[in-house]
Amino acid sequence: MTSENSIAAKLDRLFHQVRGAGQSEVSYMAVADAIRREHGIAISHTYIWQLRTGRRDNPTIQHLRGLAAFFGVPVAYFLDDDEARKIDGQLELLRTLRDAQVTEIALRAADVSPSSRDTIGELVRQVWELERQRRTD
Repeated sequence: MTSENSIAAKLDRLFHQVRGAGQSEVSYMAVADAIRREHGIAISHTYIWQLRTGRRDNPTIQHLRGLAAFFGVPVAYFLDDDEARKIDGQLELLRTLRDAQVTEIALRAADVSPSSRDTIGELVRQVWELERQRRTD
């Protein structure tokens, strides 16, 4: 069993959280190909699988940089547990918004004054905080 702060657990959370609405989890092959193509970092899909499953647990900083870039998080996500918790919260909010199909809210909010948009944003944040608190209690 891996710790929630391990590289494997953090990578697993990224695979679960970072994807488009209605899309399935990205494949190890797609991640490896993108990292090689976009960042010139040699990494295999098997190695990514090994990291995610905890079979390997000491990646190079170069591999962490490539994975972080692919998933759109700072390298600190993998190295700093406080930073990881903060980013996980942000990713959870994004996933919730994506899953809730907030497009309608966004489109309606675009046609109101800036101060009203700020109010709507604050209300959404407060509701999200309340829901998140209920889940942890």
